[in-house]
Formats: sequence, C-alpha cells, structure tokens
Amino acid sequence: MKKTWLSSTFFIGAMLSTMNNFAQQKNAFSIQQSVEYANKNAVQVRNALLDIEIQRQQNRQITSAAFPQINSTINLNDYLKIPTSLIPGDFFGQPSGTFKALQFGTKYNATAGIEANQLLFDGQVFVGLIARKVVVDYQTKVAEVTKEQIKANVYKIYYQLVIGKKQLASLDANITRFEKLLNDTKEIFKNGFAEKLDVDKVTVQLNNIRTEKVKVQNSLAAGNAGLKFLMNMPQRDELVLTDTLNESELKSGILDEAYDYKNRAEMKVLTIGEKLGGYNVRRYQLSKIPTLAAFANYNKNAQRTSFNFFNKGEWYTTSLIGLKIAIPIFDGNARNAHIQEAKYDLQKTRNTMEQVRASIDYEVQQSRINIRNALLTLDNQKKNIELAENVYITTKKKYEQGLGNNQEIYFAETELKVAQTNYYSSLYDAINARIDYLKAIGKL
Repeated sequence: MKKTWLSSTFFIGAMLSTMNNFAQQKNAFSIQQSVEYANKNAVQVRNALLDIEIQRQQNRQITSAAFPQINSTINLNDYLKIPTSLIPGDFFGQPSGTFKALQFGTKYNATAGIEANQLLFDGQVFVGLIARKVVVDYQTKVAEVTKEQIKANVYKIYYQLVIGKKQLASLDANITRFEKLLNDTKEIFKNGFAEKLDVDKVTVQLNNIRTEKVKVQNSLAAGNAGLKFLMNMPQRDELVLTDTLNESELKSGILDEAYDYKNRAEMKVLTIGEKLGGYNVRRYQLSKIPTLAAFANYNKNAQRTSFNFFNKGEWYTTSLIGLKIAIPIFDGNARNAHIQEAKYDLQKTRNTMEQVRASIDYEVQQSRINIRNALLTLDNQKKNIELAENVYITTKKKYEQGLGNNQEIYFAETELKVAQTNYYSSLYDAINARIDYLKAIGKL
C-alpha cells in the first residue's frame, strides 16, 4: 500500500512538473533575437502586416472592375389582380373620347435571364490598376516604420537591463567590501581601538547598500516585464538577456558625416505617398473623359394561366448585345473640385517631405552633439570610478595600519558609490545617444 502511494505521488509530481515546463518557456535572447521576436509578435507590427494584406484585397476589388460582371436573375409574378388597360372606345364602335377597360396578360409570369457587362475603358479604373503595386509598397513602408520604432525601444530597454545587471554586480562587490569592513571594525572594537559608533556607522552603510540592491533587483524585474510586454512575450515565460555591453562598440562608426534622406523609413513612406498623390490627381482628371462598356442580355419568359411552368409550354426568348458610352457633360464642377483637392493634398505631402528633411537634419545634428557629450561624460565617469577605487583602497589600508579613521573610509565608500552611479547613468545615456544617432541617419 505504501509503495502504491509513493508511486502515485511521484506520478502526480512528474505530471505537474511537465505541465509547468510546458506552460513556462525559457528564452535566452541576444539583442538581435529580441528584435526579431518583437517584429514577429508585437501587436503593432502584426496589425501593420495585416494592413498590407487588407490592401492586397482592396487591390483585388479594383482589379475586379476590369473583368466581366455576370449576373443571373429569376422573377416569378403572381398577379392577384391582372393589370387593367384603357383602350379607346373608337376601336369598339363607341363614341370618341370614351375608353373600354380590358385586362391583358395571364395570372402567372416567369422570367429567367443572364446579363453580362464588360468595362472597356474607364480612366479612373485604369489609374487604379496602375497604382496597385505602389499602394502595397506604401503599406509595406508603413510597416517598416513601425518595426523601426519597436526596434529602437527594444534596444533601449534591453541595454538598460544589461546596465542594470552590471550595476547589480557593483553593488554585490560593495556589499562584500562592507561586510569585510564590518568584520574588521568589530574586531578592532573588541580590541579597544574603535568605538561602538564606528561599528554602527558601517552597519548602517551596509544595510543601505543591501536596500539599494533590492531596489535595483525590483527595477530589473519591472524592466524585464516591460520588455516582454513590448515584445508581446507571455509574462509567464522567462526572458534571459545574453548580450553584454562593450564600450568600444559604443564608439565605433558613429560619427559618419554622410547620410541620405532616403535611408529614413519615414522618407520612404512620404516618397511613395507623393507618387500616390500624383496618381490621385490623374484619376480625377481622367474622370472627365467618356467611359465605354459592352453588355449582353439573354432572357426566357413564360406566361401561364395556371402554375405549371415546369410542364410543357412555351418559353419566349429575348436577347441583345450593345455598347454604352457615358459622356460627362456637366456635373456642377464637382470633378474640378476633386482635381483641385487632390492637387492640394499632393502639395501638402511635398510640404511634409520638406519639413521631414529639415527635421532629419536637426535630428542628425542634435544626436551628434548628444553622442559626443555622452561619450566624453562616459570617459570622465570611468576615470572617476578608477580614482574613487584607488582612494578607497588607500584609505582602507591606512585604516588597517592604524593611520586613518572609520570616517575616512565611510566618505571614500560614499564617493565610490556616487562615481559608480554616475558611470552607469552616463553609460545608459551613451547607449541612448548612439541609438538615436543611428536612427537619425537611417542605419539602426
């Protein structure tokens, strides 16, 4: 009995473990893998890709206008009261000006027919067919803009978390140093060469560093959740960041003086939008010329006094073919208004392109200034850390040799922490500046 219970317990535990592993997936991602995951799963990107498919279906609707339109109709009439017609009385020898009421036709009438229409020429449809590919390209470029925005945000959050991990490692080193200092201070206190106040000060500082570590850990957890939300990754899944940060990579190839407006996704969208605006003007201009269509009709008609259409009886045929030319003459200047409106829209697009070019120039110039300042600050803060570490080591050695006091170590450690905080802040600023610069020149 005991063996059976143990086997059941093991089986249930194994099942629960399997279900938990199935529900929770571990993802160890580099920055590139994170971007690819976001571009595949982020809702904004998925909707942008759906807009492309929607446009393709709208193109099919435009194309359908160039194909034959075939429809079939079946009509069945039951005249509860056969229509009455008035016939001049002269036909029946009655006085002139009088009429005789007669009912013509049968109670039941049926008509079955098929009708075909083929558009031979319509300027607006013609332009629509030409512009189909351009409109799909437009939606594709819009999707690229969305992907670029997602990519920039993923980069910033990803490297913010990488820096947070480096900061956490520094805090662990600080905790280790202060734990040793606390033990040394306690020993010195036992030997009568330090006061209880010295021990308390080191203890307070150690507790503060431990509290700071907890805050950084909570911040990293929140940032990790935010990155998963941006990537549209289930929160139950584990996300591990595999990339590290190399300062030399921040400084490589970032001050290239040459840049091209065409590399910016926004300019690609506007360039295609300008082309579409030209098509729109052309479409309304061609609405002034005639349209040509061919049509054909074939009908079968039967009339019965009783409902017996499926029995033997005559069905009379009517068929015709023809051409229809629609010549626009006057529409109250509506076409001219449409043409002028389309021209104004096109001019607005060109104005926007001019503004975006100026905006790109400003962004590039500003991002260059920002990244130069960020890298300069980063180098200075790195030197400050080295100096602060040297000061701390020297001060601690003096204290251990009895040539210094606890207060000096306290100040040295405080300065080291400030230098570390400033360094990691400047490191994140440098990363943001690099991302903004690469985005400004269209090379992110």
